[in-house]
Amino acid sequence: MQLVLTIVVVMQMLTALVMIGLVLIQHGKGADMGASFGSGASGSLFGATGSANFLSRSTAVCAALFFCCTLALAYFGNLPGVVGGSQGGSILERAAPGGAGASIPGAGIPGVAPSDVPSPAAPASAESPVPEVPASAASGAAQIPTR
Repeated sequence: MQLVLTIVVVMQMLTALVMIGLVLIQHGKGADMGASFGSGASGSLFGATGSANFLSRSTAVCAALFFCCTLALAYFGNLPGVVGGSQGGSILERAAPGGAGASIPGAGIPGVAPSDVPSPAAPASAESPVPEVPASAASGAAQIPTR
């Protein structure tokens, strides 16, 4: 199974590179107009219009192979027991609730000692005064200057 997966990945990489090369070799729509007036493209390997048909068909074949390889990789990715395969469920369902370091907020940060991290549920001490809020908020009319 691993050999088939490796072959599919190699095929996908090769078809992607070949397709990129074929797209870069192709002429734009404006290049055909110059070839019809004797620009020099008529003496090419494929003839005046032969290269467009050959390159576009080659690109279509490469694109079809690329999509088949992509579908095969998606299929292999969902098989259990394959490298990169799914274990069922989503990533959130597979995450360990309360895993290592979940109770200490800064445990995953390198260079931070657990004693340096304040406790998230530390009660407010009696010495720290709480700012008092006025009983009634001032209305907006009191702030408008009169003439």
